[in-house]
Amino acid sequence: MRSLIILFSLSMISQFSAFGENNFESDIIKSTDGDIKITFIGHGTLLFEFKKMKIHIDPYSRLADYSALPDADMILITHQHKDHFDQAAIADIVNGDTDFVVTETVFEKLGKGTILRNNESAKVNGINIEAVPAYNIVNKRDSGEPYHPKGEGNGYILTMGDKRIYVAGDTENIPEMNNLKNIDIAFIPMNLPYTMDPEMAAKAVESFNPKVVYPYHYGETDPQQLAEKLKGRSSTEVRIREMR
Repeated sequence: MRSLIILFSLSMISQFSAFGENNFESDIIKSTDGDIKITFIGHGTLLFEFKKMKIHIDPYSRLADYSALPDADMILITHQHKDHFDQAAIADIVNGDTDFVVTETVFEKLGKGTILRNNESAKVNGINIEAVPAYNIVNKRDSGEPYHPKGEGNGYILTMGDKRIYVAGDTENIPEMNNLKNIDIAFIPMNLPYTMDPEMAAKAVESFNPKVVYPYHYGETDPQQLAEKLKGRSSTEVRIREMR
């Protein structure tokens, strides 16, 4: 019964978004302040549409013809790696009114935007955005350096209407996830060696109990493995979309 209540409260509608030659799966989530349309571009890349705003997350030109996608009212960049911070993709969707929310390292390269460091927040275009740490503890390069050192990257929580959406960025199941509250929708990465395996991802979900979780940025990992590990949790629904 609880899972049915969650489905009703989020009022999800699946459809497809077509932008020129691009054709992507999308969901519509009902909020108290209007629909939130989520388009699943792929990898770590998303497009949110809310109150006529287009919010691009980590645009990446290998995934889409960005010249055919809508201009950005806002662009959020989680960290500086080229599959998340792609200036060619940005150039195709930026205009004079585009707001950026970025890490300090990205700001140094981009030269503009609102810098959010871990645990900071800001209201941009009327949307409250919180920066959550995103880093590795276990997975490291041969040099011993984490693929994503603590303090460099962000996850983001966006509050739109009564919905809180967490885009985790490239991270493991870090202790800070225990502090996340009232997350309606979570995007959790699941690609070794850079982020998490399904077991780590399941522990991440269990630590903050989102109502809906989308595995994303999962590469060759089977996202169904996460659904299997969480199948006994009536409080969380796993939705699988094409996000390699």
